[in-house]
Amino acid sequence: MNIKEKLVYLSDTNSLFKKIKLYYWRCKNYPDQHNVEKMIRRRKNGFDDKKFAAIRKMENIHKGDRCFIVATGPSLTMSDLELIKDEITFGMNSITKIFNKTDWRPTYYGIQDRQVYEKMEKSILEYYRTADNIFVADQLGRYFHLPANFIQFPYNGNYHIYRGTYEDYSAEFSPNAYEVVYDGYSITYSLIEIAIYMGFKEIYLLGADCNYSNGEKNHFVESGFVDKNAASNPIRMRVGYQVAKEYTDAHGIKIVNCTRGGMLETFKRMKLEDVLKERD
Repeated sequence: MNIKEKLVYLSDTNSLFKKIKLYYWRCKNYPDQHNVEKMIRRRKNGFDDKKFAAIRKMENIHKGDRCFIVATGPSLTMSDLELIKDEITFGMNSITKIFNKTDWRPTYYGIQDRQVYEKMEKSILEYYRTADNIFVADQLGRYFHLPANFIQFPYNGNYHIYRGTYEDYSAEFSPNAYEVVYDGYSITYSLIEIAIYMGFKEIYLLGADCNYSNGEKNHFVESGFVDKNAASNPIRMRVGYQVAKEYTDAHGIKIVNCTRGGMLETFKRMKLEDVLKERD
């Protein structure tokens, strides 16, 4: 084991190293997080934030409707997409890479991860350079030139840093995407928040496998970004999904998992075909 490997090992196993790392990240990100929280409070108090004027216009535009949030888990199939081409749908991340193989297009598209966007930027701009149905985390604007038509949302992921040790996973939920969209360890979580802000009362998840295996195919179509922490992602994601379930159960909003496989059991499962029959 070389010196670098020893330091990584110590940082992962020694509580003192973890505390030092946490303290470092808190100090580094405090100014940014302080400003984020300040702006959240201002928007809650009625401040007209021009930066998020576009997403403010999305409030309740689909009041009472149903939607499908299409994640990119490996169980997703091309035939699934064809089945929902007449539904209101949200796509995400690498899904644009299969647009040349299907007539299906998501009604809305979302992305928030900087490293995934870096890999996907060319594909995204190929289809969405002039579109007005793209939700992007405002943090991406720090690293990339975002088209003016993109709908930026006020993303808050740094708040995780202020929650004790790295193992103490937790999440907050926001029904008001103009005020804040909290990170829940996945873009799917953020799109659930945005969908609720838009007024949807029934949300169906598809391709939300919520399990990753090292060295195996983890997505329906890969973005090109390799997440070194992929194996632990399901643990964090399920923490987030549980928070989303608690909010939606308490507010009469239905979330159903139509994913054909995977390990996400937080929400009630239904077969996609059975859901579609309900509308026929």
